[in-house]
Amino acid sequence: MRVVLYTGKGGVGKTTTAAATAVCAARRGIATLVVSADAAHSLGDVLDQRLDAPEARLEPQAVTENLHALEVDARAAMERHWGRVRDYLISLFRYQGIEEVVAEELALLPGAEELATLLAVEELASSGRFDFVIVDCAPTGSTLRLVTLPDVADGTLRWLLRLQKVLSSVVTPLARSLVPAPLPGAEVFRDADNLLYKKLHGLRKRLSSADTSVRLVVTPERMVIDEARRAHTDLALFDVGCDAIVMNRLLPEAACAEAFFQDWGAVQEERCREVEALFEPLPVLRAPLQDDEVVGLERLARQGEALFAEAEPDATLCKAPRPRYTRSKEGYRLSMSLPGASADDLDVVKMEDELVVTTASRRRAIALPRRIAALDLAGARLDRGRLVVRFAVAPS
Repeated sequence: MRVVLYTGKGGVGKTTTAAATAVCAARRGIATLVVSADAAHSLGDVLDQRLDAPEARLEPQAVTENLHALEVDARAAMERHWGRVRDYLISLFRYQGIEEVVAEELALLPGAEELATLLAVEELASSGRFDFVIVDCAPTGSTLRLVTLPDVADGTLRWLLRLQKVLSSVVTPLARSLVPAPLPGAEVFRDADNLLYKKLHGLRKRLSSADTSVRLVVTPERMVIDEARRAHTDLALFDVGCDAIVMNRLLPEAACAEAFFQDWGAVQEERCREVEALFEPLPVLRAPLQDDEVVGLERLARQGEALFAEAEPDATLCKAPRPRYTRSKEGYRLSMSLPGASADDLDVVKMEDELVVTTASRRRAIALPRRIAALDLAGARLDRGRLVVRFAVAPS
């Protein structure tokens, strides 16, 4: 199952690019699903289709032959995956005298909606109904939070579940007869267990799979390119590979030949060369600025053919290097890709059986294999876009 996530700075054309890719793939005979994971949905507007059927919030709608689309209702998805836990939190807040509407808002744990959205995508990708799933993500910052949630939520939930299980086995039976406040039942723990050990594990596996990749959409603007470069580093930290950069809204050559646009054309070409150098070896797909809004299937098809004239839209356009453990004379080495990272902003520490890597904006705790977890951190360095970490037995 091929999954591609499109993201980039707000306003660069992520939704149009995702929809154009989907229409192009469908017309080439690929069973395709395009999903909007952005809370501010505009996928239906771009497709010129209504995607808001209230009775089928989590059911994709047929758009044309080989193409289905869905704007994920995060709250409906959360009800499916986090329903009993959320109901318990609402009852607890209501007992404390909080109004129902406010209690419902408080029960939306930080990141819960984004996580539920991603779980809905995973459920559809695993259904076997589609060969190609395209996700129109929110702007870069929200997308990074989305793809890092399985790691963050996994650690947090493991700690909470251990604590709650101990408390519930000792305290809850006695407390039920003494405390009028609602207490979590076994079904609440079952839901949390199911989310942690099955769904989050599957989600993490999906995101780090070689069949899943991110495509960063940029325009020839300095701030947009800088944000994409930081996102590339952070995605690599969480082992989510990028396979292409989409350079969107490029002035056509004919326009650049006119006197008024010559300077713009020169800057545009300079930025294109810069992007090719910064993100090497990722291919840079060029999308021209159209003479009108890219709305509707025919315009989207033309945009898609311009992007994928020499490639298949569902192909893995570049294989991202994966983390690799190797044995050395001293012990073991971990090598992982961190393109664009700066040694000045990098911190690497070992805490028990985890390696904690911090970049300028993100932190990840990486579970180490048992044999390596028993060793000490001997050193770390950046080598041409790769972080190399050494583990060895401490000298006696």
